[in-house]
Amino acid sequence: MTSLPTPRGKLTAHRPLSDLTWLRVGGPADWLFQPADEADLAEFLRDLPAGIPVFPMGVGSNLIVRDGGLRAVVIRLGRGFNGIDVNGTTVTAGAAALDAHVARKAAEAGLDLTFLRTIPGAIGGAVRMNAGCYGSYTADHFVSARAVLRNGEIVTLTADDLNFRYRQTDLPEGAVLTAATFRAATGDPAELAARMDAQIARRDATQPTKDRSAGSTFRNPAGFSSNGRADDVHDLKAWKVIDDAGLRGARVGGAQMSEKHSNFMINTGDATATDLETLGEEVRKKVYDSSGITLEWEIMRVGEPASKK
Repeated sequence: MTSLPTPRGKLTAHRPLSDLTWLRVGGPADWLFQPADEADLAEFLRDLPAGIPVFPMGVGSNLIVRDGGLRAVVIRLGRGFNGIDVNGTTVTAGAAALDAHVARKAAEAGLDLTFLRTIPGAIGGAVRMNAGCYGSYTADHFVSARAVLRNGEIVTLTADDLNFRYRQTDLPEGAVLTAATFRAATGDPAELAARMDAQIARRDATQPTKDRSAGSTFRNPAGFSSNGRADDVHDLKAWKVIDDAGLRGARVGGAQMSEKHSNFMINTGDATATDLETLGEEVRKKVYDSSGITLEWEIMRVGEPASKK
């Protein structure tokens, strides 16, 4: 096996990834690297042979790792990357800071990033996927981000660099986001807290938050998130076309489209990554047969299938 640089952080060979994803599935990574700080990450990537793939992994909230695992160095940021700093009307958060924590810390300072409160995952993923809900997106508040490129160079990325779109950006291949800065409108801390409490109550009433899921399985065909208002139109929402195809509660092995919210795929206890991906592809086919709409995965799927013995 190719020798790897020796970092100050933790480098683990053949590390199973299932316990690091919300769906609790997936095989091992060739290597898991948890850098000590940004400089450690930059030096490691600089010295890592160019032919070795890199996969930045957040908190695994929007991810299926296939059963055969990942032939790559998986990079997972930890405590050194989860700080949150408020300065005037801007908030700078480490890429490992949880979206919910950033929303709460901002609200305490009278800044409105409340849309982040119910988004699963961390800030790095929110930037990479232009996460959003209730009509607000990460791009609406984004100022800049710090990232370490695959060659070890530390750069500042602008909105133009990332080219934000619905659930997509143009983050350079192999780049690892380390922090992002957002601008927020001001608001009364108590009112912002009350708004977030209402959002949590609504989410818990409509989504299977007690089950193992990875958030929304498919992007909305309409090309935008629900706006959260009573006049929201459902015709081109992923859950609606899944319902119309009769797939609420559909199962493959231990994988199921939730009875509570049909665009949430859940692991009922013993699902494999193959079960989950097979169910998703069956849903895509049947929705297309039913409506002519091609659903696009929102959950990222990576790695190799289980090897056949």
